[in-house]
Amino acid sequence: MPARQYTVTPSAARLATSLRDIGYDFATAVADIVDNSIAAGATDIDIRFSADPCRVVISDNGSGMTANALNEALRFGSRREYSDGDLGRYGLGLKTASLSQCRSLTVVTRDARMVPPSVRQLNLDIIDEWDEWLIVDPGHSDSIDEAEAELTSRAGTIVIWENLDRAFPGRYSAGAWAKRRVDILKAKTEEHLALVFQRFIDGSAGRRATIRLDDLPLHAWNPFATAEPGTYELDAQSFDVSEAAHAGTVTLRRWILPARSSFSSPAEFERMGGPLKWNRQQGIYIYRANRLVQWGGWAGMRAIDEHTKLARCSLDFTTALDPVFSINVAKMRVSVPTSLKRRLEKPLHEICQMANERYRRSSQDEARKTRKAWVAGGGTDESAALALLSAAVQTGHYQPLTEMAAVLVAQAPNVARRLGLDRL
Repeated sequence: MPARQYTVTPSAARLATSLRDIGYDFATAVADIVDNSIAAGATDIDIRFSADPCRVVISDNGSGMTANALNEALRFGSRREYSDGDLGRYGLGLKTASLSQCRSLTVVTRDARMVPPSVRQLNLDIIDEWDEWLIVDPGHSDSIDEAEAELTSRAGTIVIWENLDRAFPGRYSAGAWAKRRVDILKAKTEEHLALVFQRFIDGSAGRRATIRLDDLPLHAWNPFATAEPGTYELDAQSFDVSEAAHAGTVTLRRWILPARSSFSSPAEFERMGGPLKWNRQQGIYIYRANRLVQWGGWAGMRAIDEHTKLARCSLDFTTALDPVFSINVAKMRVSVPTSLKRRLEKPLHEICQMANERYRRSSQDEARKTRKAWVAGGGTDESAALALLSAAVQTGHYQPLTEMAAVLVAQAPNVARRLGLDRL
């Protein structure tokens, strides 16, 4: 042991400010709070938005916390142990996710044995003033009184975000602009949660949780379109992974989605394009304990390609493999270990090859239908039309051709008609 030791306490004000920029956006921050609710056994989670005043309230019917447990939950790097299957990881999520969006985090909670509920607040203005890691009992306010009344007869936890300076800066924190901003944030949050917690919403995780936004229940968005008759699933594969003291099994499942012409409806095809749209939505969806943590693309193993956009895979691992996958604090990024990547190359090549064949076959079928329409239509330059069509099919650019045709129909209808592109 050194002869002299020095205690160097970090500046609470400076470090708290730095932790606000750990990598959350609004939707991922809300998702981190929902993680805590699911980990607490909640089956009902309500997210309520308010524009006047700007506020977000996230309420659940989980097991709740004692006063001591609440104090610990508001500690940066809380000392709790995480068991297998827990969605938490670093003891930072509640604090860093909340303070990435707001300056005042209030938690009202009650476990089945405690009456009345416990209330604590983590407020950046107080931390800045005292430069200490302080949590306070904030006393009464409308939002706290409402939360306490809600928990009078049941267990659960209510998280209140106020002074949302990131989402509603300065003079934009009230009025018509704030209301429009709430609508935008709600739409993005709905889209994100429907994808990330799909397995909990539809019950395929083995347990079900209803998530509501302003009293409207979310509908799960299943990226693999398993309800579509034309979706084809290949055999699942499992891989044993071990690095240092960590070992576990990773499961790969693979689906080829139908092409546009084989979908149950054009509207459903557009919906299944997802938040990133078809090209960027292809690839590997990585799940940790049934919670989606990363999606879109091939984790550095392949490039995104128009011809493989119908291929989507799930890769599942348990929390025991967190160190192997290097999951980040926001639970939005993982790193697939090199040893596993080598074993994934063959099954991923197989599904991409099959997706490519389905895509090209569908494009050729659509091209044949279009050629008949061109010939039957009359009044077109048939040689130019056939040349364009042939080139598009041979190079795999039939879909971009249809998109350009739509632009021409809108902006230069006479040209589109002469080329026969108005019948695509």
